[in-house]
Amino acid sequence: MSDQRAVVKAIEWPTVFLWLVCWGLWLIGVFVLPMISMLLAGVVLTLVLVLQSSLSHEALHGHPFVSRRVNDGLAMVSLGLFVPYIRFRDTHLAHHIDERLTDPYDDPETNFYDPAVWARMAPWQQRIMQLNNALLGRMLIGPLMSQVMFMRGDWREMRQGNRAIISAWSIHFVSCALVISVVLTSTMPIWIYLMCCYFAMSILKIRTFLEHRAHQYSTARTVIIDDKGPLAFLFLNNNLHAVHHLHPQVAWYNLPRLYRDNAASYDGFNEDYNYRSYAQVIARYFVKAKDPVPHPLWPSE
Repeated sequence: MSDQRAVVKAIEWPTVFLWLVCWGLWLIGVFVLPMISMLLAGVVLTLVLVLQSSLSHEALHGHPFVSRRVNDGLAMVSLGLFVPYIRFRDTHLAHHIDERLTDPYDDPETNFYDPAVWARMAPWQQRIMQLNNALLGRMLIGPLMSQVMFMRGDWREMRQGNRAIISAWSIHFVSCALVISVVLTSTMPIWIYLMCCYFAMSILKIRTFLEHRAHQYSTARTVIIDDKGPLAFLFLNNNLHAVHHLHPQVAWYNLPRLYRDNAASYDGFNEDYNYRSYAQVIARYFVKAKDPVPHPLWPSE
């Protein structure tokens, strides 16, 4: 009996509740809201898809259950269609090796390029990369660029016989077929649903836009955005990104208190790579690039 109580206590119930809310709102957005307002349905679905991505991020870090298999089962069906959960899980956990953060080769989530690779790019390619380095460009063309590069890399691996990636995409295709089949039975046009998927990726680009910077010390590469608004909730407090990188085992709803109790320590730890809010980030970098595309600390040869 005590073991059963320990298991129940270990379950992070706020996250479980949020998963239920997410699925419920998705069903309402697909089946109910289109009969009231297609615009309202699109807005709700876009936000729900952002939330599910954030919940999937929690799942791969071991939340809300102690069982990895159960957490993976929760997130396996990707409502946003674009990224296979298993690939998201594997690449993101590789990204959490902080010594490799922003590495053009070993960090799967970096936006920096080797300066030697940058120098060999055609001028039109460099221009597109530069557009992608301002927040507006990242939101407009970033989802397409990242999806193409991600799928191109995975396709190369699959052609070389990487069975893990083949399996991940096979499961994802079944997941997508299930989601699309459900949408097709509703009054939600599939093209609008696909637009919602893209818009959700655009909003997620706000979160990832400056999560990491080039810095000689790995501890100073990760940002803290002290935001308490709707974006912070949609991102499940991942705006406190330096805190999350230090404590990935801490659930999203405990991150703000952890930061408040040790704010000075965290601010010193990441050498004050901080912003007051997402509003400040948007105002500063909406049409202005924060970083160069070539890694500023990477040797050019």
